[in-house]
Amino acid sequence: MNHDMVSALRPLLAAEASAEAHASGTERNDLEQAVWLRLLERLNTAGPPADPPGWLRRAVRSEARRSRRTARAEQPYAVEPADDRRHGPEQQAMTADRRRELHAAVRRLPRRCRGLMAALLSPEDLTYREIAGELGISQGSLGPERSRCLGCLRRMLAVEVAAH
Repeated sequence: MNHDMVSALRPLLAAEASAEAHASGTERNDLEQAVWLRLLERLNTAGPPADPPGWLRRAVRSEARRSRRTARAEQPYAVEPADDRRHGPEQQAMTADRRRELHAAVRRLPRRCRGLMAALLSPEDLTYREIAGELGISQGSLGPERSRCLGCLRRMLAVEVAAH
């Protein structure tokens, strides 16, 4: 990526992401990182945008909308299904088996994803700050990195399920 373009766009991206972050319910840094990633992907496929500032503004708004849609679609569990002890021994055995399968799949991920997913699945219930410190990456990188790793895990498991 052109260093001059990055330097020129950085203040605009920071301002746009700050303006959109609160309304979208996401962190400014996560929004910024998603847009930088989108720009890198665009540069690899279609080249630089004709109007980089205009493209950046549209990309920030698009990422903020995507974040809002995702937040509306996500419904928190009242109780973690794996921790729900109201189920009988059969359900507990199946839950334990799924947990073992998940951890086995996580061990087959690329090294960076393996470490992040293991930290997220840790029974110690680590905070993002603790995970970032443990992995030596910025806290703002965890959300996008988690999304990429979950996508990798999802694709890997889809292939395995299809093979069975």
